[in-house]
Amino acid sequence: MEDIDAMFTDLLGEMDLLTQSLGYETDPSEMSSSSSQIENNFSIGFTDLKESLNELEDHDLDALMADLGSDLTETEETLNAAKTGHVHTQQNKSGYYTAQQNLQAPIPSSQMSSSSSSLPPEPSEPLLAGEAEAQAKADKIKLALEKLKEAKVKKLVVKVMMSDGSSKTLMVDERQTVRDVLDNLFEKTHCDCSMDWSLCETNPELQAERGFEDHEYLVEPLSAWTRDSENQILFLLRPNKYLLFKDPQIFYLWKKHKQFMNEIKECHKELLLKENFEGPSLIVPDLEGPLYLREDGKKSWKRRYFLLRASGIYYVPKGKTKTSRDLACFIQFDKVNIYTTTDYKQKYKAPTDFCFILKHPQIQKESQYIRFLCCDDEHTLSLWVNSIRVAKYGATLYHNYQTAVRRALTTTSTLHVTSLPVSSPPTHSTGHIATVRANGHPDQDYLSEPPPDFIPPPPPGWSSGV
Repeated sequence: MEDIDAMFTDLLGEMDLLTQSLGYETDPSEMSSSSSQIENNFSIGFTDLKESLNELEDHDLDALMADLGSDLTETEETLNAAKTGHVHTQQNKSGYYTAQQNLQAPIPSSQMSSSSSSLPPEPSEPLLAGEAEAQAKADKIKLALEKLKEAKVKKLVVKVMMSDGSSKTLMVDERQTVRDVLDNLFEKTHCDCSMDWSLCETNPELQAERGFEDHEYLVEPLSAWTRDSENQILFLLRPNKYLLFKDPQIFYLWKKHKQFMNEIKECHKELLLKENFEGPSLIVPDLEGPLYLREDGKKSWKRRYFLLRASGIYYVPKGKTKTSRDLACFIQFDKVNIYTTTDYKQKYKAPTDFCFILKHPQIQKESQYIRFLCCDDEHTLSLWVNSIRVAKYGATLYHNYQTAVRRALTTTSTLHVTSLPVSSPPTHSTGHIATVRANGHPDQDYLSEPPPDFIPPPPPGWSSGV
């Protein structure tokens, strides 16, 4: 008994030492490396931050400067309030002021340099009109670089690739969702606001692609990219982005005959959505079937029977049955994302090219922690990818779809009103606005012509996605 008490006492002592060690300050070298990593993440798709800022249009650069100025002002006010509260606390404790408390705090040298650099330079010689504009933009970029280092809110300058090979440069901060960025792109490109538009990330190293979900904060996954990453962000039409909500019978009645699913009515689709997404608990498609699994560290693929559940993917071990007690957990979704792949039949000797992988967002290169799965055909791949999205994101995915539908309908209504002749009576415009099918798509008879700079759909060479 005494030995047990002694062991317990030693254990408590070790726990105390461990607790104390957790309170030690971080090594300065580690802090500098982490801060440099944050600075390196200020631009995506450019050689350096200065190059990315130079790509911004003048009005975007002015908006960035105003935004950074407001962020810095808010931060300074918070710090001043904290300092004032600290002085009052010291006064209440001591009962009198000291000479040091009445003195103004010294201004840090970094602030002095930034404030002095923000002053306009004295003109030495008169410049031509073009040179003056270039010099003014260069001064703005220099000031923006300094303010970005001091800004409290993390910001990224991002290059987004279009389907026609062009690109758009955006400033994105950590408070913006993918939905916000999509709305910004709609304004910049003047394209329609179809719910099929998606922001996608491509990873050439893994030959993989993933569509960002509308509720995600874009800065978070982009910050996981390495400095030398060749990843890109694409702005593309993905017709299957919300296929699960347009045709839910494909996923929830997948065991039924194909002809039966093709003949299902719109009212039945709405009932399926209400039953599975608007009830007391969300229902994940009860998907199951054989898939090919690439074993860890091996080039061979083995066929196993997998089942989808709300918590993850499970498989039936060899010699076992499909009962719950015999199932083995293959992977859970809380810390992984799902990516579709291209040309894995050649890269990894996969049985087919209809593969998908599950990996942590920070894994950017081939790793033993990536899970490789292969389907027999494209339909099966679509079933698994979209059903896994439901299992991972739940009702949030359904809310994203509803928001996208409202956005598309609002824009379509505006187009109808502006495209009607002035002499048309109000009753006709109301009728045109209401002409929308139940799946969220406007009737083709009333669509107006797209604007001149409308971005065309992706060419045949682009991946169709799932």
